[in-house]
Amino acid sequence: MLKLGAGNAVQPFHVMDVMRAANARAAALSPADPKILRMEVGQPGTGLPEGAKRAVADALQSGNVLGYTDALGRASLRARIAAHYQDWYGVFIDPARIAVTFGASGAFPLAYLSAFTTGDRIALAAPYYPPYINIAIALGLQPVVLPCGPETGFQPTVAMLQALDPQPDGLVIASPANPTGSMLSPEDLAALTEYCHSAGIRLISDEIYHGLTFGKPAATAAKFSPSAIVINSFSKYLSMTGWRVGWMLLPEDMVRVTERLAQNFFVSPSYISQVAAEAAFDCHEELQANRAGYARARELLLTGLPAAGFPDFAPPDGAFYVYLDSTGHAPDSTTFCHRLLNEAGIAATPGHDFDAQGGSNYFRFSYCAALPDIEDAIERLQRMHVKTAF
Repeated sequence: MLKLGAGNAVQPFHVMDVMRAANARAAALSPADPKILRMEVGQPGTGLPEGAKRAVADALQSGNVLGYTDALGRASLRARIAAHYQDWYGVFIDPARIAVTFGASGAFPLAYLSAFTTGDRIALAAPYYPPYINIAIALGLQPVVLPCGPETGFQPTVAMLQALDPQPDGLVIASPANPTGSMLSPEDLAALTEYCHSAGIRLISDEIYHGLTFGKPAATAAKFSPSAIVINSFSKYLSMTGWRVGWMLLPEDMVRVTERLAQNFFVSPSYISQVAAEAAFDCHEELQANRAGYARARELLLTGLPAAGFPDFAPPDGAFYVYLDSTGHAPDSTTFCHRLLNEAGIAATPGHDFDAQGGSNYFRFSYCAALPDIEDAIERLQRMHVKTAF
């Protein structure tokens, strides 16, 4: 029998399995059947902003060869990202420290390989975005899970780090976070970044849901630490999931090593995706309208979920997810999500994707679908709740 590589130890990204099951069920429906409501993945129901569409059309008509770019991205896009940090956060970022990546997903292996070596320990809060751990394991790193609950806003604290012996080599944070939508206050973010910098812990800050916040201010780790790695994406606020383009803010000592890795792993990001991304930054009115739609969906869920049998949950501060306790509705959240799909036609993600130890009684709804679908989902949940008398 031939051997398998280290990737064999990596768990599936279960939400993709849920998506496959929902696709199969949707394909089997008759025209008269109610549609499957897609609340399992964090994919905006909005498309590429209009200004970005025009920029893409112009590029395709230009006659220029849309070939390779620099491994770290087009100079104009890197400069535009730097301007974004000045506009949104009042922080100056040298464009030379910016790397354009194949989505945020492509940024994480570059960050891990640039900052860590085999066997290094990477701390992160649970619940978490599954690829944080799965990519780390594939690269020979050791995740150190910090169980977090409502009492800490589902976020890690300096005290949790101080209690670790030995100290970890790295810390991954996300604010707003997936799956909970929780956020670190600017003060708590500053405390974590400053502690990590002084303790020699490499901080990776996932900020891909910036722009999608509801009442709490968002701060960037780049404001508080010169050694932090910041990862962001055009997929969420900028509504460009399928274009697969993101970026990293790198400490100066990591720029060249990241560039060498990017040259060998990816050659360069997609030229046409970079054109779209640069133009998308200037589509303010359309993007803010999208955000207003998510805010409305959030309010619908906050008022509708208690009547559907979910009275106690932490209102999300940002992103477009709500993390719910399925206790009392089914033996575990996987069973409950099967019931949701089969009985109510709602696709949702069970919590074991986000927390291998404590997620069996939680599930995640994504509320970035169209508003009529959110309203329909609440009605179906309420009918299911009455019918089964949970």
